[in-house]
Amino acid sequence: MKIGSLQLDAPTVLAPLAGITNLPFRLLAREAGCGMVTTEMVSADGLVHGAAPTFDLIRSRPQEKPLAVQIFGAEPGVMAEAAAIVEASGADVVDLNFGCAVRKIVRAGAGVALMGEPRRAEAILRAVRNAVNIPLTIKIRSGWDRTGRDALAIGERAEACGVDALTLHPRTAAQKFSGQADWALIAALKQRLRIPVIGNGDIRRADDARRMMVETGCDAVMIGRRAIGDPDIFKEVICRLAGQPLPLRDFNRRIEVMRRFVLLSVSCCGEARAARLMRSRLAWFGKGLRNSSGLRQSASRIGSIAEALNLIDAFQNSEKTTCRGDRGLALILAGPCRPDSFGSPG
Repeated sequence: MKIGSLQLDAPTVLAPLAGITNLPFRLLAREAGCGMVTTEMVSADGLVHGAAPTFDLIRSRPQEKPLAVQIFGAEPGVMAEAAAIVEASGADVVDLNFGCAVRKIVRAGAGVALMGEPRRAEAILRAVRNAVNIPLTIKIRSGWDRTGRDALAIGERAEACGVDALTLHPRTAAQKFSGQADWALIAALKQRLRIPVIGNGDIRRADDARRMMVETGCDAVMIGRRAIGDPDIFKEVICRLAGQPLPLRDFNRRIEVMRRFVLLSVSCCGEARAARLMRSRLAWFGKGLRNSSGLRQSASRIGSIAEALNLIDAFQNSEKTTCRGDRGLALILAGPCRPDSFGSPG
C-alpha cells in the first residue's frame, strides 16, 4: 500500500491511542510487522507553544519508521504550523484527528467537532497541505448520525484538498467505542474516493482484518485496542492476508514481549520513569491469562526495573503451556489467581 510517496511493507497501521502508543509500544508494534505506527494524539497548540511534554510525544527512533504523527486542533494557522514542526521532526506522515469524541476536545472545536463544521475542516486541510511536503492523512468517524453523510462529505473534501489517505472508524460521535462499527460505510467511502481508505473498528482477530478488507475493499486496516499488550496481532494479520498458517501462540512468547517492553521503556524513558509506567502498563501483557489479576495487583507496586523483571520471571514460572492462533489465550494459566503467588515487590 502507498500513502502518497510512502510505500508500506504491510497493509496494517497502529491506531493512535492516548496514553498508550508511546515510543516503546510503537517499537514493539513495528517489530511485530506493523506497516506503520502512529503517535498518540498530539496537541497542535502544545507544539506551537513549545510545550516540552508535547514534544516528548513525538520523539522517535529510526527503527520505528514509517511513523505518522497525529495532531489535533481547531485553528487552521496553528494546525499548519504544528504540521510543519512535525515534518521537521522527521516524521513520515502528518495525520489529522477529525474523529476524537472526548468532550473537552469537542468543546474546543477539534476532533469530531470538525465533521460538523465543513468549512473550518476544509480550511484546516488546505492550510496543512500547503504547509508540508510529506504525506498527509486524516482520521474520521461516521460523523454525528448513523447515515454516514458527514464521513462521505469530509472524505470528498479531504481528497480535493490533497490528502493522501483517509482512515475511517465507522462509529458516530455519540457511540464513541460502544455498539458495532458499520463496515458498510467503509465500503461506501472506498467506492466514493480515489485515495487509499484505511478501515478501523471491531478488529479483534486476524480473520476480522481479512474479512474487513474483503467486504469493504479497504486498502489497509488500522488496529488499536486489540493490539494493547499483544502486538503480535500484526504478525497474525499479515499471515492471514497471505493465506499462511497463523504462528504458534506460545506463553513464553508473551513473556518475551513483556521483557522486551520493559527494556525498551528503560531505553526510551529512563529507569525511574519506566518503573512508574510498568505499574499500569505491564499488566496489559497478561490480559486474557487466568493469573492476570495477580500480575496487575503486583505490578501496581513496582518500584524498580529489577522488580519488574523479577515479577515477570515469577509470572512465567507460575504456569506454562501453549495454544494456537485465534483460539486465544484464555486458558493459558491454571491454578488460583493470587497476587502473592508472584511475590511482593520490594
